[in-house]
Amino acid sequence: MEPNATLISSPAVWMEGEALRQLDRLTTLPGCLCAVGMPDLHAGLHAPIGVAVAFADRVRPRLIGGDAGCGARLIGLPKVSMSGDALERRAREATEGPTLPEIPPDALCRAAWQGGPRGLLDLVDLPEALAELCAAEPDDGEPPSAPFPEAFDAEAFGRSLGTTGGGNHFLEASQVEKVLDKAQAARAGLVAGGMAVLAHSGSRGLGTALAQRWSADELVDDAIDRWRGELRGAVRYAKVNRLLLAWQMLCALGGARSSKIGGSFDVVHNTVVPTEIDGQPAWLHRKGCAPAEADQLTVVLGSRGAYSWVMRGLGHAGALSSVAHGAGRKMTRTEATAKVKAKHTRASLQRTALGGRVICDDPALLYEEHPDAYKDVEPVVDALVSFGAATRVAALRPVLTVKR
Repeated sequence: MEPNATLISSPAVWMEGEALRQLDRLTTLPGCLCAVGMPDLHAGLHAPIGVAVAFADRVRPRLIGGDAGCGARLIGLPKVSMSGDALERRAREATEGPTLPEIPPDALCRAAWQGGPRGLLDLVDLPEALAELCAAEPDDGEPPSAPFPEAFDAEAFGRSLGTTGGGNHFLEASQVEKVLDKAQAARAGLVAGGMAVLAHSGSRGLGTALAQRWSADELVDDAIDRWRGELRGAVRYAKVNRLLLAWQMLCALGGARSSKIGGSFDVVHNTVVPTEIDGQPAWLHRKGCAPAEADQLTVVLGSRGAYSWVMRGLGHAGALSSVAHGAGRKMTRTEATAKVKAKHTRASLQRTALGGRVICDDPALLYEEHPDAYKDVEPVVDALVSFGAATRVAALRPVLTVKR
């Protein structure tokens, strides 16, 4: 590999050759200071997924791609417990139809774009308990978003808020199976035997529209600020989408009150942020990669049939303060469909080996996103710990996974 490339892995982690070649090619691009491949690294269309890359004086919108703002939201519920038929029925009801039917979709979209979760506080008819969640969100410390592009359909994007989308995105109710660091787990309201809500989603087509609007290979100087102004809007919109998804599951669990919630955090997997490399200003691109700054809580997502791990970041410079965002694919969606169909019936795919249930409106996703299509998450997490990027905090077992 090129000298400015780092791969976080181990002999126990399966790694495809094309993903490694794509990682190597990234390091040869003009301005690239370094690139770090995570143990969930896998090949993408133009660049690998599961990578953190720093450029000295330019940004590359194509590296972020059409899923700008993709990330994960976790909410801990220490004293809430529900499963089985009751949870499945309530989750189906909670995830049908618009999340906030009393609010005009275009107003919802613009509020999300401009202010993220806190921006919803300016809306009339926001449920009181949801308003409390929004008010508890920390300020992201970023400048205002650019105005919502007039070429984009605010009403259509508003209607998409509160939906998971396709691919590997999901909404999940999980049980806290084990806690290894009680103090850190308490920050997110996680206790052994308690529940958690996980929402993994992106910007629901908004990122794709942004990628088409900014199709240049690279941007420099003032163009960076203009693009990042719109990227901030897409990231804030995506954060609202995850919060609304989590809100739906909170309602299903009977935990949609601030008194039931023990803690919450959100991490963004696809974005560009300023950083420093050896004292030099740089632009850190994360593509399918979770932030793990010193003492930051983050989460490495398993498949619907495997644990997800909440972790504490250590701010490791050699990892560009990042960790894997999940287990990572080992099969393409076409390969997964062919192999899973040969081994499983469609009805059996609505249950998992860990005793979880699956609600999925798209039969194709039952095959494409089957746990067999993913790497084993445990060696992925082991590799991150061994490298010194993060420590384990708590394991979450999926009880109900929703993809609709």
